[in-house]
Amino acid sequence: MGLIKKPSELEIKSNLTALIYGQPGIGKTTLGCSAPNAVLFDYDGGVQRINGAHQVPTVQIRSWEDTGEALKELEQMPEIETILIDTVGKMLDFMSKHIIDNDSKQAKRDGSLSLQGYGARKMMFISFIKQVSMMGKNIIFIAHEREEKRKEEIVKRPEIGGSSANDLIKELDLVGYMQAIGKERTLTFDPTEEYYAKNTCNLPTVIKLPTVVDNTGIATGENNFFNSIFDAYKKQQKNNIERTSEFEDLIYMIKEDINDVSRLEEINELTKKFYGFQHIYNSKIIAAKLLNEKAKSLGFVLNKATKQYEAA
Repeated sequence: MGLIKKPSELEIKSNLTALIYGQPGIGKTTLGCSAPNAVLFDYDGGVQRINGAHQVPTVQIRSWEDTGEALKELEQMPEIETILIDTVGKMLDFMSKHIIDNDSKQAKRDGSLSLQGYGARKMMFISFIKQVSMMGKNIIFIAHEREEKRKEEIVKRPEIGGSSANDLIKELDLVGYMQAIGKERTLTFDPTEEYYAKNTCNLPTVIKLPTVVDNTGIATGENNFFNSIFDAYKKQQKNNIERTSEFEDLIYMIKEDINDVSRLEEINELTKKFYGFQHIYNSKIIAAKLLNEKAKSLGFVLNKATKQYEAA
C-alpha cells in the first residue's frame, strides 16, 4: 500500500491532547486525574492538595531531567494511558532553568530568557508534545487562568508564558475552561468572547461536573469524568472516517453517472436524480459543477428559471 491515502483510509488518532484551565482551587487537577489510567507529572508541588481517594501515580518533578527519566520509564509501562501535566506554566519554568543552566548566553541580565532562549524553549516544548504523542499516550495540561484586556473586553486565557500558549493550543484537540456557576462547577470547550476554548468533538456547550468530594473533604463519587470525554472524542473520530468513506463512495457514483450520459434527456434526468440524493459535505456542489461541465461539453446550457438543460 502506498504512502498517499484517501481521507477514509487515514488512521484514526488514538491519543487525545487537551488543556484544562481555570481559577486556583476549583479542582482542575482532580478533574485531570479522572482521565484513563493517568500518571501525574507534578511540577507545581500540588499533589497533596488532591483528595487521597482520587490521587494517581505521581512523578514529583525536581528538575527538567526528571521529566526525561520519567518518560523513559513510561515507555515500558503500556498500562499508563494518560500523562497529566500540572501545571504547564511551571513546566515551562523548569524548561527555562534547564536552558539557562546549560547555556548562560540564553539569558538576559535579569535572569530571564533572551529571545534566543525563548526560541530554544519553544523547540523543547514542541519536542515534548511530539514525544508523548509518539508514545501513543493521552496528555492533559493543567493551567491557571489569567485575564487579558482586549479593547474594552476582558478575555480569560490559560496562564502560559510567552508565545508558548499559541504553540500549545495549535497542538491540542480540546481546550476546556472550568468555572464555578453558583455552587456548581462547569466545563466548556466552546470558545466565546469571554474565554479561550477548543471543541473538536461536538461536546455540549456547558458540561456540569459531578461532585466527587463534599464540603468536608469526604470522597462522594468515582472520579472518572474524563473517560466520557475520551469516549466522545473516539466516537467522533470514528464517525468522521465513516462519513468520509460514504462521501467518497457518493462522489464516485456521481462521476460514473455523469460519464455515462450523452443525450439532453439523460442530462435532465440526472439533474433530477442528484437533487434527490442525501448529500454529504459539499457533494451537491461537486455534482452540480461536474454535471454542468459535462452538459457544456455536449452543447447544452442550464435554464436557471426551469433548472433544466437546453440545447445551446
